[in-house]
Amino acid sequence: MGKDVIIALDFPNAEETYAFLDKFTGRKPFVKIGMELFYAEGPEIVKKIKARGHKIFLDLKLHDIPNTVKGGMQSLRDLGVDMTNVHAAGGVKMMQAAVEGLTREDGTRPLLIAVTQLTSTSQETMTNELLIDHPIEDVVVQYAENAKAAGLDGVVCSPLEAGKIHTEVGAGFLTVTPGIRFAGDAKGDQSRVTTPEKAREIGSDYIVIGRSITKAVDPVAAYERAMQDFVG
Repeated sequence: MGKDVIIALDFPNAEETYAFLDKFTGRKPFVKIGMELFYAEGPEIVKKIKARGHKIFLDLKLHDIPNTVKGGMQSLRDLGVDMTNVHAAGGVKMMQAAVEGLTREDGTRPLLIAVTQLTSTSQETMTNELLIDHPIEDVVVQYAENAKAAGLDGVVCSPLEAGKIHTEVGAGFLTVTPGIRFAGDAKGDQSRVTTPEKAREIGSDYIVIGRSITKAVDPVAAYERAMQDFVG
Protein backbone atom coordinates (compact mmCIF):
# COMPACT_ATOMS: atom_id res chain seq x y z
CA MET A 1 0.00 0.00 0.00
CA GLY A 2 1.18 3.49 -0.82
CA LYS A 3 -0.04 6.94 0.20
CA ASP A 4 -3.79 7.21 0.06
CA VAL A 5 -6.82 9.18 1.22
CA ILE A 6 -9.24 7.20 3.40
CA ILE A 7 -12.83 8.44 3.56
CA ALA A 8 -14.50 8.02 6.96
CA LEU A 9 -17.96 6.58 6.35
CA ASP A 10 -19.51 8.15 9.43
CA PHE A 11 -23.09 7.36 8.50
CA PRO A 12 -25.82 5.93 10.74
CA ASN A 13 -27.00 3.18 8.40
CA ALA A 14 -26.33 1.17 5.25
CA GLU A 15 -28.80 3.13 3.10
CA GLU A 16 -26.99 6.44 3.53
CA THR A 17 -23.62 4.74 3.15
CA TYR A 18 -24.46 3.10 -0.17
CA ALA A 19 -26.06 6.31 -1.47
CA PHE A 20 -22.77 8.08 -0.73
CA LEU A 21 -20.59 5.40 -2.32
CA ASP A 22 -22.81 5.31 -5.42
CA LYS A 23 -21.67 8.86 -6.19
CA PHE A 24 -18.19 7.56 -6.98
CA THR A 25 -18.85 6.19 -10.44
CA GLY A 26 -15.79 4.30 -11.64
CA ARG A 27 -13.83 5.07 -8.47
CA LYS A 28 -13.32 2.82 -5.46
CA PRO A 29 -11.88 5.00 -2.70
CA PHE A 30 -10.28 3.52 0.41
CA VAL A 31 -12.91 3.82 3.17
CA LYS A 32 -13.06 3.66 6.96
CA ILE A 33 -15.88 1.90 8.77
CA GLY A 34 -16.08 3.06 12.36
CA MET A 35 -18.15 2.31 15.42
CA GLU A 36 -21.31 4.14 14.36
CA LEU A 37 -21.80 2.22 11.12
CA PHE A 38 -20.43 -1.12 12.35
CA TYR A 39 -22.58 -1.15 15.47
CA ALA A 40 -25.66 -0.24 13.42
CA GLU A 41 -25.18 -2.75 10.61
CA GLY A 42 -22.75 -5.39 11.90
CA PRO A 43 -20.19 -7.41 9.92
CA GLU A 44 -22.48 -7.62 6.88
CA ILE A 45 -21.80 -3.98 5.97
CA VAL A 46 -18.08 -4.76 5.84
CA LYS A 47 -18.61 -7.74 3.53
CA LYS A 48 -20.89 -5.81 1.19
CA ILE A 49 -18.58 -2.80 0.87
CA LYS A 50 -15.63 -5.12 0.31
CA ALA A 51 -17.62 -6.88 -2.43
CA ARG A 52 -18.00 -3.49 -4.12
CA GLY A 53 -14.22 -3.37 -4.49
CA HIS A 54 -13.22 -0.93 -1.75
CA LYS A 55 -10.22 -1.25 0.54
CA ILE A 56 -11.44 -1.02 4.13
CA PHE A 57 -9.99 0.30 7.37
CA LEU A 58 -12.13 -1.17 10.17
CA ASP A 59 -11.77 1.36 12.95
CA LEU A 60 -13.08 -0.25 16.15
CA LYS A 61 -10.17 0.64 18.47
CA LEU A 62 -10.15 -2.54 20.54
CA HIS A 63 -9.00 -1.93 24.13
CA ASP A 64 -9.44 -4.62 26.77
CA ILE A 65 -7.49 -7.34 28.54
CA PRO A 66 -5.19 -9.30 26.18
CA ASN A 67 -7.32 -12.45 25.99
CA THR A 68 -10.49 -10.51 25.16
CA VAL A 69 -8.74 -8.48 22.45
CA LYS A 70 -7.27 -11.66 20.97
CA GLY A 71 -10.73 -13.19 20.76
CA GLY A 72 -12.16 -10.02 19.25
CA MET A 73 -9.51 -10.02 16.55
CA GLN A 74 -10.21 -13.68 15.79
CA SER A 75 -13.80 -12.67 15.11
CA LEU A 76 -12.69 -9.90 12.73
CA ARG A 77 -9.80 -11.54 10.88
CA ASP A 78 -11.81 -13.18 8.10
CA LEU A 79 -13.96 -10.16 7.18
CA GLY A 80 -11.53 -9.22 4.42
CA VAL A 81 -10.59 -5.79 5.76
CA ASP A 82 -7.25 -4.28 4.79
CA MET A 83 -6.51 -2.53 8.07
CA THR A 84 -7.82 -2.51 11.64
CA ASN A 85 -6.73 -1.14 14.99
CA VAL A 86 -6.41 -1.24 18.78
CA HIS A 87 -5.70 1.37 21.44
CA ALA A 88 -1.98 1.57 22.23
CA ALA A 89 -2.91 2.47 25.81
CA GLY A 90 -3.72 -1.20 26.32
CA GLY A 91 -0.01 -1.96 26.48
CA VAL A 92 2.44 -4.22 24.68
CA LYS A 93 0.96 -7.55 25.85
CA MET A 94 -2.50 -6.54 24.68
CA MET A 95 -1.15 -5.48 21.29
CA GLN A 96 0.79 -8.74 20.94
CA ALA A 97 -2.42 -10.63 21.67
CA ALA A 98 -4.17 -8.60 18.98
CA VAL A 99 -1.55 -9.65 16.42
CA GLU A 100 -1.99 -13.29 17.42
CA GLY A 101 -5.75 -13.13 17.13
CA LEU A 102 -5.72 -11.31 13.80
CA THR A 103 -3.24 -13.68 12.12
CA ARG A 104 -4.91 -16.36 10.01
CA GLU A 105 -3.83 -20.00 9.84
CA ASP A 106 -1.87 -19.32 6.65
CA GLY A 107 0.14 -16.59 8.41
CA THR A 108 -1.49 -13.64 6.67
CA ARG A 109 -3.35 -10.79 8.34
CA PRO A 110 -4.62 -7.28 7.68
CA LEU A 111 -2.47 -4.33 8.64
CA LEU A 112 -2.74 -3.69 12.36
CA ILE A 113 -2.19 -0.23 13.77
CA ALA A 114 -2.55 1.35 17.23
CA VAL A 115 -4.30 4.56 18.24
CA THR A 116 -1.82 6.71 20.16
CA GLN A 117 -3.89 9.67 21.32
CA LEU A 118 -7.18 10.78 19.81
CA THR A 119 -6.95 13.93 17.71
CA SER A 120 -9.63 15.40 19.98
CA THR A 121 -7.24 15.12 22.96
CA SER A 122 -5.39 18.30 23.87
CA GLN A 123 -2.38 18.79 26.12
CA GLU A 124 -4.73 20.30 28.70
CA THR A 125 -6.86 17.14 28.68
CA MET A 126 -3.75 14.98 29.00
CA THR A 127 -2.50 16.93 32.01
CA ASN A 128 -5.68 17.78 33.88
CA GLU A 129 -7.95 14.81 33.17
CA LEU A 130 -5.64 11.89 32.37
CA LEU A 131 -2.85 12.99 34.74
CA ILE A 132 -0.21 12.40 32.08
CA ASP A 133 2.32 15.17 32.59
CA HIS A 134 4.60 14.47 29.63
CA PRO A 135 4.26 16.48 26.40
CA ILE A 136 1.66 14.87 24.16
CA GLU A 137 4.18 14.44 21.33
CA ASP A 138 6.48 12.41 23.61
CA VAL A 139 3.60 10.23 24.78
CA VAL A 140 2.58 9.55 21.19
CA VAL A 141 6.13 8.54 20.22
CA GLN A 142 6.41 6.23 23.25
CA TYR A 143 3.11 4.57 22.36
CA ALA A 144 4.38 4.15 18.80
CA GLU A 145 7.57 2.52 20.11
CA ASN A 146 5.41 0.13 22.14
CA ALA A 147 3.31 -0.71 19.09
CA LYS A 148 6.38 -1.48 17.03
CA ALA A 149 7.78 -3.67 19.83
CA ALA A 150 4.48 -5.59 19.84
CA GLY A 151 4.77 -6.31 16.11
CA LEU A 152 2.23 -3.84 14.76
CA ASP A 153 2.56 -2.11 11.40
CA GLY A 154 1.97 1.47 12.46
CA VAL A 155 -0.12 3.90 14.45
CA VAL A 156 -3.01 6.29 14.24
CA CYS A 157 -1.73 9.71 15.25
CA SER A 158 -2.24 13.38 14.62
CA PRO A 159 -0.60 14.49 11.37
CA LEU A 160 1.43 16.88 13.51
CA GLU A 161 3.28 13.90 15.01
CA ALA A 162 3.79 11.79 11.88
CA GLY A 163 7.22 13.21 11.03
CA LYS A 164 8.64 12.62 14.49
CA ILE A 165 7.33 9.06 14.55
CA HIS A 166 9.05 8.30 11.26
CA THR A 167 12.27 9.82 12.56
CA GLU A 168 12.29 8.07 15.92
CA VAL A 169 10.41 4.82 15.28
CA GLY A 170 11.22 4.13 11.62
CA ALA A 171 10.52 5.45 8.15
CA GLY A 172 8.61 2.28 7.25
CA PHE A 173 6.38 2.40 10.33
CA LEU A 174 2.98 3.54 9.06
CA THR A 175 1.31 6.74 10.18
CA VAL A 176 -2.43 6.94 9.60
CA THR A 177 -3.59 10.45 10.39
CA PRO A 178 -7.13 11.68 11.01
CA GLY A 179 -7.78 15.30 11.92
CA ILE A 180 -7.54 16.43 8.29
CA ARG A 181 -9.49 19.44 7.10
CA PHE A 182 -9.34 21.64 4.04
CA ALA A 183 -8.19 25.18 4.81
CA GLY A 184 -11.16 27.14 6.10
CA ASP A 185 -13.20 24.11 7.21
CA ALA A 186 -14.42 23.98 10.81
CA LYS A 187 -12.39 21.85 13.23
CA GLY A 188 -15.52 20.37 14.82
CA ASP A 189 -14.53 18.24 17.83
CA GLN A 190 -10.93 17.82 16.66
CA SER A 191 -8.09 19.53 18.49
CA ARG A 192 -4.91 18.69 16.53
CA VAL A 193 -5.67 19.15 12.82
CA THR A 194 -4.05 20.17 9.56
CA THR A 195 -4.64 20.22 5.81
CA PRO A 196 -3.94 17.45 3.26
CA GLU A 197 -1.02 19.46 1.82
CA LYS A 198 0.58 19.93 5.23
CA ALA A 199 0.07 16.25 6.09
CA ARG A 200 1.95 15.34 2.92
CA GLU A 201 4.80 17.69 3.86
CA ILE A 202 5.02 16.28 7.38
CA GLY A 203 5.08 12.72 6.07
CA SER A 204 1.74 11.04 6.78
CA ASP A 205 1.32 7.74 4.96
CA TYR A 206 -2.48 7.77 4.97
CA ILE A 207 -4.88 10.56 5.82
CA VAL A 208 -8.43 10.01 7.04
CA ILE A 209 -11.02 12.59 6.02
CA GLY A 210 -14.63 12.56 7.08
CA ARG A 211 -16.79 15.65 7.12
CA SER A 212 -14.72 17.68 4.66
CA ILE A 213 -15.73 15.07 2.05
CA THR A 214 -18.94 13.49 3.30
CA LYS A 215 -20.60 16.84 4.05
CA ALA A 216 -19.33 18.60 0.94
CA VAL A 217 -21.74 19.89 -1.69
CA ASP A 218 -19.85 17.74 -4.20
CA PRO A 219 -18.21 14.83 -2.30
CA VAL A 220 -16.50 13.44 -5.39
CA ALA A 221 -14.88 16.78 -6.17
CA ALA A 222 -13.81 17.12 -2.54
CA TYR A 223 -12.25 13.64 -2.66
CA GLU A 224 -10.43 14.43 -5.90
CA ARG A 225 -9.12 17.64 -4.33
CA ALA A 226 -7.86 15.72 -1.30
CA MET A 227 -6.16 13.13 -3.53
CA GLN A 228 -4.47 15.86 -5.54
CA ASP A 229 -3.36 17.76 -2.44
CA PHE A 230 -2.05 14.69 -0.64
CA VAL A 231 -0.96 12.18 -3.29
CA GLY A 232 -0.32 14.55 -6.17
